[in-house]
Amino acid sequence: MRRRLVISYLLLMVLVLLALETPLAATLASRETDRVRADRLADATRFASLAGPALRGGGAGPLTGELVSYDQLYGIGAAVVDRDGRALVVSTSWHTGRDTRAALDTALAGQQFNGPDSVWPWVDGPLVVAVPINDGGEVLGAVVTATPVAKVRRTVTAWWLLLAGIGLLAVLACVSTAFGLAGWVLRPVTELDAVTHEIAEGDRGARVQDRWGPPELRRLAANFNHMAAVVADVMDRQRAFVAHASHQLRNPLTALRLRVEELGPSVVDQDGRAEHRLALEETDRLALVLDGLLTLARAEREQNERVTVDAAAVAASRVAAWEPLARHRSVTLRLVASGPAYARTVPTAVDQALDALIDNAIKFSGDGGEVTVAVRHADGGTALEVRDTGPGMTSGQLDQATERFWRAPDAQNIEGAGLGLTIVAVLVDASDGRLTMHPGQPRGLVAELWFPAPAGSAPAAAPDLAADPDLAADADPAADRAPAAGPTTPALPGAPAATTIPATPTGGRAGASGPG
Repeated sequence: MRRRLVISYLLLMVLVLLALETPLAATLASRETDRVRADRLADATRFASLAGPALRGGGAGPLTGELVSYDQLYGIGAAVVDRDGRALVVSTSWHTGRDTRAALDTALAGQQFNGPDSVWPWVDGPLVVAVPINDGGEVLGAVVTATPVAKVRRTVTAWWLLLAGIGLLAVLACVSTAFGLAGWVLRPVTELDAVTHEIAEGDRGARVQDRWGPPELRRLAANFNHMAAVVADVMDRQRAFVAHASHQLRNPLTALRLRVEELGPSVVDQDGRAEHRLALEETDRLALVLDGLLTLARAEREQNERVTVDAAAVAASRVAAWEPLARHRSVTLRLVASGPAYARTVPTAVDQALDALIDNAIKFSGDGGEVTVAVRHADGGTALEVRDTGPGMTSGQLDQATERFWRAPDAQNIEGAGLGLTIVAVLVDASDGRLTMHPGQPRGLVAELWFPAPAGSAPAAAPDLAADPDLAADADPAADRAPAAGPTTPALPGAPAATTIPATPTGGRAGASGPG
């Protein structure tokens, strides 16, 4: 935009300069030519007065001396011819050419020959003028002079160079003024673009300076700041409401479940026990929804922070945490990695994203299924792939998988709140990463996370889970789902290549791959 404005101003200035300086340059050349021509015509007229007696039969001696002295003094060739065009007297440097012949023809016809209107810097020929020699209305001959134009060309060129210098200074002044004006006009627009990008990246406190620029743009900046503040306040209120409502409902919901559970022994008939079981399941489902809302609110709240983590070590830790549940459901859980793989993300993004993806993969793989978690370097960052052997999802289901509370039609009876992949998408987007999902071969679903690598690839301190009990609880969702039997595999300190954590089949259930 700045370049286009400057080019527009510069083009306008060049057109104005051309419109002004082109006629002025032509006028200067014509004026200098007229000055020299007037001098030569005066000289030729004087020579014509001296040549009259010589042509009438007098001696040509005085005239010859005049022309020779004139040529030696000024370097201008001159000649006197009779009415038949024969040279009567010529100076030392005189020579006959096409221009001089045309001038003599005009003068012998009784007319004065003035030569060209202007001498241009690229013209080499002499400036030729001729006057007739009259005697009582009768043309006796003509006087012609041929003036070298080198001096005239130098004078005209000097004037033109002066005009070009003035034009160049005007262009430079125009460019300087155009840059200043464009900067003054576009500075609010540039800052507005930068602040818009910052807000889109998650910095809701970014604002535009409204102290400079045209009044219209200052008003636009002020209105934008007001709009950004209103939007940020609405978003904060919405997230605070979700978080507070979820927190406030968690304890009453826990108490409600305990009360419903205590009613179990008092229910004696079969229909009552069925209703009692449905009430417990609905209470558990509502608890999952509340946990998901809390996690989602926390993920959106922490979008501005960035930490460097070893994705391979995090993946090893999460695989170890989910191994008991996988073993309980007859699913083989594997980790494939090759050394550290650092990523720059929002706090706990890798942990929570892997938890959601591994949870889905285990739930929907079924008896004898396999879930593989792979970590590798890709596209200048770190990629984490979770592959299962479940039925997978259709292309239409994949398009809807990250919508809030969406669940596959054939997975309505499987535990989950429909927020897992939504949370993953929020965390990945906040980390400037990407989430891609596609059907596996020959079956199943492949979900891939990609996070940018840090500039120096140096690890940073892991987030303090103890400082936030809710965050610590969400960091290990498998702890609530794993059965009590069987020890939990400890977190792996690193991610060795082709690490496999097998599961001992003890029974499970089949499902369809989809968001949990």
